[in-house]
Amino acid sequence: MQFDDPADVRQRLDLLRTEHELAISIGLDADPVYMADLERQLATWEAAWIGAVVTERAVMLGQARGLQQG
Repeated sequence: MQFDDPADVRQRLDLLRTEHELAISIGLDADPVYMADLERQLATWEAAWIGAVVTERAVMLGQARGLQQG
């Protein structure tokens, strides 16, 4: 999974959250295997989103401050 833009990761995460809400609303929360997989995907994509945002901000900060030499 490689994304350059945190917005791409966030879009995927939002789709999974919508899927999760829909699954609950139609009773799929009674399927423990499906729900466990969906929740695992949610956790994975949430971590990816956080990592992408932190990386993007670190790169922006590095560009603004210039290369640190020491």
